Amino acid sequence: MARYTGPVWKKSRRLGISLSGTGKELERRPYAPGQHGPTQRIKLSEYGRQQQEKQKLRFMYGLNERQFRRTFDDAAKMKGVHGENFMVLLESRLDNLVYRLGLARTRRQSRQLVNHGHITVNGKRVDIPSYRVKTGDTIGVREKSRNLVIIKDALETNAFVPEYLTFDEKTLEGTYNRLPERSELPAEITEAMIVEFYSK
Repeated sequence: MARYTGPVWKKSRRLGISLSGTGKELERRPYAPGQHGPTQRIKLSEYGRQQQEKQKLRFMYGLNERQFRRTFDDAAKMKGVHGENFMVLLESRLDNLVYRLGLARTRRQSRQLVNHGHITVNGKRVDIPSYRVKTGDTIGVREKSRNLVIIKDALETNAFVPEYLTFDEKTLEGTYNRLPERSELPAEITEAMIVEFYSK
């Protein structure tokens, strides 16, 4: 299944979650799209709720089904709680950390920055958005990419960098200091349901 590239706002409203990370999609119309949007009362089955939870997380991080499932399987090989490990692996993706550092306004933008070769890890150019960043790694912007409008705009609007990262705005470098704790990851996701979904 290909990565979803359609209208993010409509998808956000259907899933009841801000996929852009800005929250704007749900400010104006916090209900599902369609003529019955505000009055829809759809009772989902347990399986339906598990699937919706999976879709919320998959669309939030912008992965196709194969990438998502592969990361889920990798998390199963780690010690600890499967669902939490899965969330930590998703958070450790290079495109996500570029977004978390405030170098892009959305994960989609950060994926483009990585794809187009603007981002480095430990001083070396990495153009694979799914690259798994390790603790202690430093993420930077290539010298010739530092004046990109997309990065300047993002830095002007971003005020919050999570505690597991440090960011130097002068050098445009950030370090992945430690793995995030569950409390620092998206609260609107119930990852145990995703584990149940795949365990069927």
